[in-house]
Amino acid sequence: MAKTLTVRAIEAFKATDVRQEIPDGGLPGLYLIIQPSGVMSWAIRYRFEGKPKKFTIGPLPLYPLAKAREEASKLLRDVSEGKDPAAAKATKKALKLDIVNDALDEFIKRYVEKKNRPSTITERKRLFDKDFRPKFGKRAMKSIKRQEIVAQLDEVAERAPIVANRLLSLLRKFFNWAVQRDIIDISPMEKKIDKPSEETTRDRILTDDEVRLLWLASGNIPYPFGPMVRLLLLTAQRRSEVSGAQWPELDLAGNDHQWIIPPERAKNRKEHYVALAAEALLEIEALPKIRPADDEEPIFLFTTTGVTKVSGYGRAKKKIDAEMLKIARKEAEALGQSPAKVELEPWTFHDLRRTAASGMARLGVPVHVVEAVINHRSGSIKGVAAVYNRYDYAEEKRAALIAWADHVKRLTADGTDASNALQVSGGK
Repeated sequence: MAKTLTVRAIEAFKATDVRQEIPDGGLPGLYLIIQPSGVMSWAIRYRFEGKPKKFTIGPLPLYPLAKAREEASKLLRDVSEGKDPAAAKATKKALKLDIVNDALDEFIKRYVEKKNRPSTITERKRLFDKDFRPKFGKRAMKSIKRQEIVAQLDEVAERAPIVANRLLSLLRKFFNWAVQRDIIDISPMEKKIDKPSEETTRDRILTDDEVRLLWLASGNIPYPFGPMVRLLLLTAQRRSEVSGAQWPELDLAGNDHQWIIPPERAKNRKEHYVALAAEALLEIEALPKIRPADDEEPIFLFTTTGVTKVSGYGRAKKKIDAEMLKIARKEAEALGQSPAKVELEPWTFHDLRRTAASGMARLGVPVHVVEAVINHRSGSIKGVAAVYNRYDYAEEKRAALIAWADHVKRLTADGTDASNALQVSGGK
């Protein structure tokens, strides 16, 4: 009967002229291998599908006795569940997935790129590249510890709280994927990790006077961002859809002017028709047509290179904010009030979509028509009716967007409410 190995006994073993294989009585199936060179390592022997097999765990001192037994127990348990450690190791070796960077590349290829839209794929690659690969990319997959991930998430949260939450969700999927493919035995995120930051659902809607200030300010911002912001407000579509709009998507012939968002660019993967009111049409007709050098490339409405759609939203937003504040303070000064006390509430580009939807509702547009305009289905039409309702509400959508554009035009054309600028800030 094999003796139970101890740390002292292992230290006492000497190399001989032949390879030695010493069984551990403390865990049947585990063996200490001593090479003639004196190098020691651990291995398990087992039978799989009736055939004897051997699997090398790793060397001493990387695997001391306790750790070797722990690893051997996991491997032998896998065997009892019908998993062959040797086959799994061969697969990992062939794919070279034991290093984080290699596993990430495979995860992106096999999971991210197959289950997401192009914009989501780009964003998830960016998350990995900026906030995970630099610190962990060259590490072994099995070496990543839960505490290290928590520390990294906290570090990211100090800079960008919501980004840290997105990274947490993405890493959870990545490590679960790695477990399913036997790249690692246990996810370092198996125990729950709380979100680094609290998230609240935004319900910010710009007031009529803020809409007025935005419209005036955007008129002072040159192409591409000034016109783009106005189309965001007038069409109620998503920023990615407006910023990536292409000239061939526009149908400007006849009287029913419309913009057709193709399925691959729509969030719900369905072709979406957006009626273009007169104000929207005026903005579009004033745009320059910047053609790419290659005729095969898309022709974007908003571009500075002619090759890619516009970017740099953060800088553009700051310019628009500054212009809105400048106008509001100038109006306050004209009324004999203190410009320094005028401040504007923060807002985002996505708030313009919510503002337009709310504005249409205030104008009496039914909720299901508003949802059709913004290409969103929240469940106002349910059950069998939702399955069979193929009516696109084309005329109702057109009427809604025209009503909203007319409302925006009136806010600007009135020019009366300079005093309302103070309602934005509460200044006196």
